[in-house]
Amino acid sequence: MPDISRILVVTPEITYLPTGMGNLAQRLNAKAGGLADVSASLVAALDEIEDVEVHVALPHYRKMFSSTDNIDVVNLVSSELRAYQAKLPNDRIHLAEDRIFYYRDEVYSNYAGDVPRVASAFQREVINNIIPRVRPQLIHCNDWMTGLIPGAARRLGIPCLFTLHNIHTEKTTLAAVEDAGIDAAAFWSELFYERPPQSYEESRDNNRIDLLASGIFAAHFINTVSPSFLDEIVDGQHDFIPHQVRSEIAAKRNAQCAEGILNAPDASFDPATDNLLRTNYGVDDHVKGKAANKAELQEALGLEPNPQAPILFWPSRLDPVQKGPHLLTDILFQLISDYDHLGLQIAVVANGGFQQYFRDVVGHHGIHSRVSIYDFSEPMSRLGYAGSDFMVMPSSFEPCGLPQMVSPIYGTLPIVHNTGGLKDTVVPLDVEQSIGNGFRFDVFDSGGLRWSIDRALEFWQLPGDVRAAQIRRIMTESKAQFNHAETAQQYFKIYEKMLKRPFIRRGTPPS
Repeated sequence: MPDISRILVVTPEITYLPTGMGNLAQRLNAKAGGLADVSASLVAALDEIEDVEVHVALPHYRKMFSSTDNIDVVNLVSSELRAYQAKLPNDRIHLAEDRIFYYRDEVYSNYAGDVPRVASAFQREVINNIIPRVRPQLIHCNDWMTGLIPGAARRLGIPCLFTLHNIHTEKTTLAAVEDAGIDAAAFWSELFYERPPQSYEESRDNNRIDLLASGIFAAHFINTVSPSFLDEIVDGQHDFIPHQVRSEIAAKRNAQCAEGILNAPDASFDPATDNLLRTNYGVDDHVKGKAANKAELQEALGLEPNPQAPILFWPSRLDPVQKGPHLLTDILFQLISDYDHLGLQIAVVANGGFQQYFRDVVGHHGIHSRVSIYDFSEPMSRLGYAGSDFMVMPSSFEPCGLPQMVSPIYGTLPIVHNTGGLKDTVVPLDVEQSIGNGFRFDVFDSGGLRWSIDRALEFWQLPGDVRAAQIRRIMTESKAQFNHAETAQQYFKIYEKMLKRPFIRRGTPPS
């Protein structure tokens, strides 16, 4: 078995790192989405594996990091900053330094050209300074903002895993990359261009580099964050995925250099220990615990106090391109009307441009006591998982998804579209066979969603002891299945597989 001792995880996003990684570990929080949680949790799980030294490279978002405590990192002078960073033991957290990171309020912005500049500055520091300092055996990159690094790593003879959390890319030129301080001439042939490059000189100024496709093309191994999403990409089921990305992923899978590994929710998502809940509960007292959280959720959201009312919870961003909120608004009033006898309630705790459509439907029909729309906050979202009965996630596509794994841990059953990571994690509930953990629909339209909600509410109307037994089983199974230790072991197996393969630079004949 290969000896894996030093791994460098490169990520543009992170949440709190393990306390064992130093005094700064709990201050480094820069999150735009699930990538931050997954990166932090993977690092934490890898850090627990004996004889593995895990390093992390991320931008030094001084303003975001300083907001987590009373240390004003933004205004530290250079000498104080060096002393501040000296707290990092063994230098295992590597903060890429550039002024473009320092004063940001968020990882990504909407300013034209801003994000590519941030990505270039980050990758410059990783390639020029962090990799030479760490000298890793293996590099693990995440998403398009790290897309140049696999090419550089290949030229250095370092195996690189590239993980696709999302299918988003940006494009740039060799000239822009070199203007940012990266010597791309050293690995230009390892990158993926809009058209086949004839030479370095010919392509430098006007043959754009696709950063996501480059990461896939140059990496030793790739993975998506669910097995089914990998299959869907290769089979051409999603027409929004660029042809060049799909073809490169297919080539990697055909070479047996691609896998799907499910993410897992953070360990803090546990109703027995969740410090954002007033009333904690576990498998054995979930009926009482969820009832207490339901009452608190109804009060906090202005919903009608009704302990007997089933609550549907929406936790995902209100993005009609991916998440499907229009499927719910299409049937919202009819649902409330048809299930008036049950007192059905709907709690939306999410941001996004589509939020106004929910508000319009609620206002037009005057159903404020039955449907609540609330801006996302972590405490309210946790209360939503704990106090609701069903979680709604009708995504048109889903690379992985986390809410459908979090919700059953809290005893809240997921209602999802049968796609990607949702397909891999939600099994249709069969009470008689005592299997499954939620409800799935195949046809992506409001009728499909309505069908699965009807099945969920049929379950809700079963005798209380029957429901409780199933929820107890689902909570137990979900806690065992959806955890980072299992996810980390799957990544570690890929690392071992990568290091067993002979490493050949592209274009270099085997010896």
